[in-house]
Amino acid sequence: MAKATKDDKKTKGKGKAKVEAVKGPKKPEKKIRKRNQVKKGANGGSLLVLVEDVTHVGKAGDQVEVKAGYARNYLLPYGYAVVPTPHELKRLEFYQIKVTKARESKMADLKVMAEQLSRLTTINIEAQANDEGHLYGSIGPIELSKTLKGKNLMVEPDMVKMDGPIKEANTLTEISLALGYGIEAKVQVLVIGLAQVPAKK
Repeated sequence: MAKATKDDKKTKGKGKAKVEAVKGPKKPEKKIRKRNQVKKGANGGSLLVLVEDVTHVGKAGDQVEVKAGYARNYLLPYGYAVVPTPHELKRLEFYQIKVTKARESKMADLKVMAEQLSRLTTINIEAQANDEGHLYGSIGPIELSKTLKGKNLMVEPDMVKMDGPIKEANTLTEISLALGYGIEAKVQVLVIGLAQVPAKK
């Protein structure tokens, strides 16, 4: 058996070091990020799934086709819609259950409010008027909304459907209210004219 020389011992040690240096610690694999490419619809628009109800577009959970610019500049950045990936669709499924429950409770509340509104005989609104009964100004959705909110009926101005503002005092007017989700109510509004008190000199 041949004896190992000093040179052999030196090279043996270096060889191991070289092998370790070549192998080295494993580098983490590069993660390839996939961009959620927006799919094109039949009409060339962007296919998205709505996360919230969007007027004139659709309800939450609907798959819609919209113009690319509208999707890119409004729906996606403001979180009203998502790209329909399998992950997003699964998330949306759980979200839809929540939305459905919230919608059902909201509809129940609106039905109760419609019932309360139907029980009201007339809603009296006082406003300044001249001797002939012409109002100084007019009564519109904002004034009616304020009066109803004073009675704990949360009717927003955009729910009030009027052909035009009321400009005459002592007139009984029937006004329709679109509360949402197809629930409607009607109320009778009586504007009571108040004579202006002359200013003291």
